Amino acid sequence: MTLLISLSGYHSFAQTEGTSEKKTKISVEIDPATFAFGGYSAHLRLKPANWDHIQLGAGIYAMNFPDLFVGLNDNNKDKGWDVRLNLGVGLFGEYFFKEVNRGWFLGAQASMQEYRIENSNAEGQSTFTNGLIMAYGGYSLQPFSFPLYFKPWAGVGYTDKISGKNTVGDLTYDISPISMFATLHIGYTF
Repeated sequence: MTLLISLSGYHSFAQTEGTSEKKTKISVEIDPATFAFGGYSAHLRLKPANWDHIQLGAGIYAMNFPDLFVGLNDNNKDKGWDVRLNLGVGLFGEYFFKEVNRGWFLGAQASMQEYRIENSNAEGQSTFTNGLIMAYGGYSLQPFSFPLYFKPWAGVGYTDKISGKNTVGDLTYDISPISMFATLHIGYTF
């Protein structure tokens, strides 16, 4: 009888153990660079039950653009621009070749981003909003026995102004249609 009860308990444990990966999982991510550049970020990711390779998510972010970022567009380089991404709101989808939050992955992002611009050669400021569609790829590393992960990634996207003004006085901040970005996200899966 004791053996039967023990085996029954083991069988229940094994069934639970075998299906634990088939549960919906939630991850939270931040981008430390946004904090370093006077902003913030918070991303929520969802791995639906029985989807071993796909993760969906949403995020918000903001940051001051360093001169290096502004200068990537030669039309804005060294022209006195001060640029802040006031608020970005995005939807994300990622495909992991191994399993979610481990190994190589490809992703896509669709975002709305509000920018505030100022120029040291003119008075005032302006805001504009753009849309962004970006493809990206990276590698997610989970070096510990607990579900903390590091996710460096880089992407290339298309952006276009959809509202607002990208001028201050008679100066125009040039919005390049091609956007490149690379960063590191740090996340935890629950």
